[in-house]
Amino acid sequence: MIKQIFGKLPRKPSKSSHNDSNGNGGVHGNSSLNSSLGTNSLNNSKPGSTSSKSSSSASSNNGPLNSHSSGWNKLNHGKKTSSLATQAGHVLTSGAYEALPSFRDVPNSEKQSLFLRKLGLCYVVFDFSDPSKNLREKDIKRQTLLELVDYVSSVSTKFNEVAMQEITRMVAANLFRTFPSLNHDNKILEMYDAEDEEPAMDPAWPHLQIVYELLLRFVVSPETDAKLAKRYIDHPFVLRLLDLFDSYDQREREYLKTILHRIYGKFMVHRPYIRKAINNIFYRFIFETEKHNGIAELLEILGSIINGFALPLKEEHKLFLVRALIPLHKPKCVSMYHQQLSYCITQFVEKDFKLADTVIRGLLKYWPVTNSSKEVMFLGELEEVLEATQAAEFQRCMVPLFRKIGRCLNSLHLQVAERALFLWNNDHVRNLITQNRTVILPIIFPSLERNTRNHWNPAVQSLTLNVRKIFLDADQALFDECLARFQENEAKEKEMQEKRELIWKRLEDVAASKSVSNEAVLVSRSISSMAINSSPTPKATAGR
Repeated sequence: MIKQIFGKLPRKPSKSSHNDSNGNGGVHGNSSLNSSLGTNSLNNSKPGSTSSKSSSSASSNNGPLNSHSSGWNKLNHGKKTSSLATQAGHVLTSGAYEALPSFRDVPNSEKQSLFLRKLGLCYVVFDFSDPSKNLREKDIKRQTLLELVDYVSSVSTKFNEVAMQEITRMVAANLFRTFPSLNHDNKILEMYDAEDEEPAMDPAWPHLQIVYELLLRFVVSPETDAKLAKRYIDHPFVLRLLDLFDSYDQREREYLKTILHRIYGKFMVHRPYIRKAINNIFYRFIFETEKHNGIAELLEILGSIINGFALPLKEEHKLFLVRALIPLHKPKCVSMYHQQLSYCITQFVEKDFKLADTVIRGLLKYWPVTNSSKEVMFLGELEEVLEATQAAEFQRCMVPLFRKIGRCLNSLHLQVAERALFLWNNDHVRNLITQNRTVILPIIFPSLERNTRNHWNPAVQSLTLNVRKIFLDADQALFDECLARFQENEAKEKEMQEKRELIWKRLEDVAASKSVSNEAVLVSRSISSMAINSSPTPKATAGR
């Protein structure tokens, strides 16, 4: 009987039915916001289907949500947050994905609640692999995201903790994902040229771009209190953002670069952690995989960070230079990020000129042997470092440095030889060389002479003659001394060559006289000792 009584009572309508009844209101996108986000480029999916069945191609992406639950459930708002997440799941299972009323259509007192409901609606992640599926639902979500961006940009009150929690959860549900592994080996990676290859595009970018814009405006908003927001934009959140830098979509990496830089500037408590996390990405890239798509963007962020380092530099920053930045010259694909790397290196030397010796010796350690294009890049970076180098630091490393430059002068690769000779066109570098000519000229004089006599390219010969003239005008006595020494060494080398040829001829004659019989050919101790004593040194062999 009690059951019959309860059965006659009217049932309370569920939240899903309430949403359905209110979901008939039109969604109006803000025109100024649409233009700023590039509405024409984003408006790729128009409502063309009346079907509301989205459960087959959309997911609530529970993985990212659960992975951050420990960081986001620190406060006592778990019930309300979980109810919104559950509501998004119910929308999918019930097959109803309807637009919510516009912010313009509700009073100010209800806008906060509507904001949370719209965030809950955007938990749903659609499958963009098939462009023809769920066109209506995708457009509803896109318009909802645009409204959310406009709301975050124009809000005049501080975001409370519930709103912060919901924003970060929605962002995590949409952005944090695992990228498909492409079967690229190192050879393809090092040969990659961004100008020749068609860049990869994420098909979900029409939604991803607006989510990134929402996150960016939330971070830079003056209504976002960093002391409260750091509980939700926490270390796991930042780490997942850094993982996204491996995206194959250049547009996504550009957004990430801007957002991470803003987070670094606003959340001072996260700065050491961000630097350490970037270090770990570099270590894995250098010593394990040599595969990562976002090294250039990370270095670009670091260039701005290094520029703001206070003086004197902390030991932590110097270790970062030695352990991460200098070894980044090692991978074969260094050309993909060398411009940003060179800027970071130069920033360190400009901050502390005493680091010039460390940087130059680091470049010499990773100097390429067989890769001529990489060698040209190293010479360009070396010139930038030398421009910021003082005389005392230059003197510490000039001997090994100009031994390397001397080899570059004799390179058969035209660009390598030319780039090495162009160092003398830099006024500061030329002054450093001229001031220390008594040490430098004896090291590189043989290379200069061999170029003027034997190099195959007339342009290299002409540039070499100009360098010789600089030394001749600066100190003719030293130049004549080096020339006499070179001629003397050349005569000795020629004499040793003649001795070697004579000894080999004697051996051939003895072997020919014994070839008729089966006797073993015995070499006298005097001939063998002469052959050993007159054997070419490594330096003489290199000169040949």
